[in-house]
Amino acid sequence: MTTVVEPAVVIPADEPKWAKCRGCGKPNYLPRLRRDHGVCRECGHHGRLTARERLDLLLDKGSFTQAPTRYRSLDVLGFRDSRPYDERLRTSRERTGLDDAVIHGTGEIAGRPVVVAVMDFGFMGGSMGAAVGEAVTAAAETALGKGVPLLVVTASGGARMQEGAISLMQMAKTSQAFARLRSQGVPSICLLTDPTYGGVTASFATLGDILIAESGAAIGFAGPEVIAKATGKRLPDGFQRAEYLLEHGMLDRVEPRAGVRALLGRLLALLAGDGAPGDVAEGTGVVTDPDAVPAKPAWDAVRTARDLSRPTTVDYIGMICGDFVELHGDRLYADDPSVVGGLASIGGRTVMVIGHQKGHDTQELVRRNFGMPQPEGYRKSLRLMRLADRLGIPVVTLVDTQGAYPGLGAEERGQAWAIADSILGMAELGVPVVSVIIGEGGSGGALALATAERVFMLENSCYSVISPESCSTILFGDPSHAAPVAESLRLTAPALLWLGVVDAVLPEPSGGAQAAPAEMAATLYRAITEVLDEQRLMSPAELREQRFERFRQIGMPWTGAGDEDD
Repeated sequence: MTTVVEPAVVIPADEPKWAKCRGCGKPNYLPRLRRDHGVCRECGHHGRLTARERLDLLLDKGSFTQAPTRYRSLDVLGFRDSRPYDERLRTSRERTGLDDAVIHGTGEIAGRPVVVAVMDFGFMGGSMGAAVGEAVTAAAETALGKGVPLLVVTASGGARMQEGAISLMQMAKTSQAFARLRSQGVPSICLLTDPTYGGVTASFATLGDILIAESGAAIGFAGPEVIAKATGKRLPDGFQRAEYLLEHGMLDRVEPRAGVRALLGRLLALLAGDGAPGDVAEGTGVVTDPDAVPAKPAWDAVRTARDLSRPTTVDYIGMICGDFVELHGDRLYADDPSVVGGLASIGGRTVMVIGHQKGHDTQELVRRNFGMPQPEGYRKSLRLMRLADRLGIPVVTLVDTQGAYPGLGAEERGQAWAIADSILGMAELGVPVVSVIIGEGGSGGALALATAERVFMLENSCYSVISPESCSTILFGDPSHAAPVAESLRLTAPALLWLGVVDAVLPEPSGGAQAAPAEMAATLYRAITEVLDEQRLMSPAELREQRFERFRQIGMPWTGAGDEDD
């Protein structure tokens, strides 16, 4: 499908001029606008760039080498509208100096190699015909052959109508090329710029491992005018803009143009396993003997685990990670802020870190839904874990939740299904997985992020099939018996270590993790890095088997199983 979008304004470089901004309507001084890479200083509107301008902006100076094979679409259908197609091609080539609507080749970003394919909206609206499909596929094949990341920058109105079904088939060709990258663990990043529509959006543009959009970019399948006419409804404010799509879970990041190159450099470093090591003090070792963990009343442990001053997932990430790039969205419905996840560097090693996030004040607690995920949170988590699995990156999860959110919408969107898929998905991962209960471990909502071959607990955390208050209400009709019920549930760290539910306990500083967050972070850092060092040489099959056997053994001594004659 092709969406008609207003063509870009070509800014002459030979003399200073003023032009009205398409975002705010205020005058822009064109030499300054060029220095600002087409971004209006008044409103932040991002004007369109040519493919060569985009390459100059993103790649290290002088690093780009264009692929020797150039692709040009031909008028195989003899298509004619108000003008013959071959005449339109000739005019576009003369105006842009391009063979077709994409340039591809190799280059570097922050000194790291990358294969690039950059679209140019100025060439027939960046529409995808056979030449574009071939160039994007060739770029993917080059990335596959070299084993280096692929970066595709899109700017397109969609499929090229003048090439009929040949254009349509390019959606399948390019999608298959991306599938091969996925199967071989070669990373791909797609940068979606204004506009990206139609068959380009519905194929390679949204198939990258990481999807980044420039601020304000219009992105969709059908154009907004088409949708408004078809539905007869007023479209929401910001509909199909990058920020709207981020909120609805379709993108990993939305970045202003000035920040894209730096973000790409960080991502490429993390994908190469060369992230910053961070600066963390020597921590305390884990405890594996239940008798060596100080006993305390279960209800005290519950209240301490819920203390809003305790470090959260975001706090720990800031203390133990040399770098962290948060990735958003479930690619289906929304981005759930109660689950935070992304690529991180721990001890110079790249991991996918994921965790529940509560908050320290009312505003953040409400925004994060008190750390209780909707289905979208679990689907985001599983998406990121599967991405880590494809790329051979270990997974670290930090668990701190009362449980999955018990809401009407959550049930309608498949809360139980999302939890089940997450548990099963973690069981299938072929990379090391370590989970740490840092606060509350509430029922299946916690287990959905804790199906790992190594599960640790902080000394003052708790982990249970149900909250003490809910259990008391079910058994006694009200929550007043929560304290004795907590004792009966055996939800404390030493009890769960003795039961084999967790593998080790992380000692907390005097006064709890909230009293000395940096000290607690150092212990957490040591526990994670030691496990990852132990597991780094294990095969995917060995890791899956270890995970299976860990959970297979839990509860066996208490099942009463035995021979029939016993």
